[in-house]
Amino acid sequence: MSLFHSAACQSIQVNGELMDFLKPKVMGILNLTPDSFFDGGQHEGVSAALKHAQKLLNEGADILDLGAYSSRPGAKEISEQEELDRMLPVIEALKKEYPDAILSIDTFRAKVARESIQAGAHIINDISGGTLDPEMFQTVADLQVPYILMHMRGTPSTMTKLTDYDDVVNDVAVHLGNAVAQLRALGVKDIILDPGYGFAKTVAQNYELLMRVDELHYFGLPILGGISRKSMLYKKLNLKPQDVLPGTIALNTLLLERGVQILRVHDVKEAKQLIDIFY
Repeated sequence: MSLFHSAACQSIQVNGELMDFLKPKVMGILNLTPDSFFDGGQHEGVSAALKHAQKLLNEGADILDLGAYSSRPGAKEISEQEELDRMLPVIEALKKEYPDAILSIDTFRAKVARESIQAGAHIINDISGGTLDPEMFQTVADLQVPYILMHMRGTPSTMTKLTDYDDVVNDVAVHLGNAVAQLRALGVKDIILDPGYGFAKTVAQNYELLMRVDELHYFGLPILGGISRKSMLYKKLNLKPQDVLPGTIALNTLLLERGVQILRVHDVKEAKQLIDIFY
């Protein structure tokens, strides 16, 4: 029996099979970029990506989240083609090497999402929640794959200046609710909510959103929490991202306690142990 808050068990269809959330899932981060805030450049290229994917899967990752465009504040902008050139060869190699692995594509571009799904990926993880590409929602509807709807304002280069909220939790909920309505109207069935920790929020707002994330269960949809090694930890502790794994585990505990069903992490083994203790 779980010791944590029990949210209603939702499920999604992934690659023709049901994924339920009776037990929370772990999404392992696979950055294919040279400039991500924590592990930029470490997994760039097909062979390095495959090696890290093997580690994440061996440690128990339920989903691999592939990102070919860094979304850290002030990140360099790259073209659609460069993003695809980084992404597609890795998807193809993973499909060959690990055919049963569930692949999520971290992109805000509809073309990248479409071509990645056609190459064999299963889930679209859009940090912009459809705000940076007007074609994204229709693309998700056409593809009929699960869609992770995240809250963000502006772009990675402007978001740090867009942190004025009346009530950060209510404002995020209203924004997500409007987007869910648009997606439902287009026939999108499987939606996962992500409150967007670190995106257009101050450190204090991130913690407010963490402590009240259970309010988002109002929508009856699975919730993803992504706080792994983020600035809400290392800025508060005056440390580097490499030094805040204990803090990451602490905050993931709070997310699980509030019924969050997916933890997006760099450190899969630790997240799996945390879940296994309580579920």
